[in-house]
Amino acid sequence: MPLPLVYHDDYSPPFPAGHRFPMEKFRLLKEHLVASGLTCDAALLRPEPCPADILALAHDRGYIERYCSGDMSREELRRLGLPWSEALARRTVRAVGGSLLGADQALKHGLACHLAGGTHHAHHDHASGFCIFNDLAVIALYLLESGRAGRVLIFDCDVHQGDGTARILENVPDAVTVSLHCEKNFPARKAHSDWDIPLPLHMGDADYLRVVDEALDYLLPLYQPDLVLYDAGVDVHKDDALGYLNLTDAGLAARDERVIERCLARDVPVLGVIGGGYDRDRAALARRHGILHHSAQRVWQRLGLG
Repeated sequence: MPLPLVYHDDYSPPFPAGHRFPMEKFRLLKEHLVASGLTCDAALLRPEPCPADILALAHDRGYIERYCSGDMSREELRRLGLPWSEALARRTVRAVGGSLLGADQALKHGLACHLAGGTHHAHHDHASGFCIFNDLAVIALYLLESGRAGRVLIFDCDVHQGDGTARILENVPDAVTVSLHCEKNFPARKAHSDWDIPLPLHMGDADYLRVVDEALDYLLPLYQPDLVLYDAGVDVHKDDALGYLNLTDAGLAARDERVIERCLARDVPVLGVIGGGYDRDRAALARRHGILHHSAQRVWQRLGLG
């Protein structure tokens, strides 16, 4: 079988032209993966919206209802950084469903990738930093509560600290939060992950990959998780508008393959989500995000998975 890839056409709803958030990147990523021959439209797995009861494992019900109904204050929308619309609300709930479907596929087959996900700035009762509902926290809590996993490790390589994830899961010992992030970047007030690994400005491929290797080689045997949720943010790239690190395309590919291979070498399934990435050249950004899926495909083929 092919590498499980999760996507839905709802992921890029109509959006204000020129907005700072690249909402069209999800559609462009899908088109890039199809054009490059990695997949075809018919092979992509289409998720259902995440049920409200599962969202509520990580989020306040009042907040869920306010957001989904559009009853958000001006201050709440300012903190989020996105305009509200029915299409965006629908997209948001379905994207969490996509990460849930991806986690299910990873547990069944060892590896899966989502063409969205990684909304790690969303908090229990409010949105922040373009993130509305925290798919990483929702997945971890759902799998733990349902008994499908005894321990979940979130390995967050987005350039920004996963503050929402850390705060939602701070009292959940079997949801291990790991954040490798640029030390001088959003959010200004950092949370406390189980493992925070702050990185200096302008770090390049070699030093970054050394940190990734050391972290995985220590944490995987220490925690022996049943699933790793890998946030493969590409805002660590040298051309990212909001990143301040200096990874190249080759560095991203090496990072993604190392994370996946190290997990699978210990029989730990992996779900890859795309995380953050910002570039005025949206096509270039989509190709950058696609490095995750191409890297996963190479590992999938090398190991004969599926």
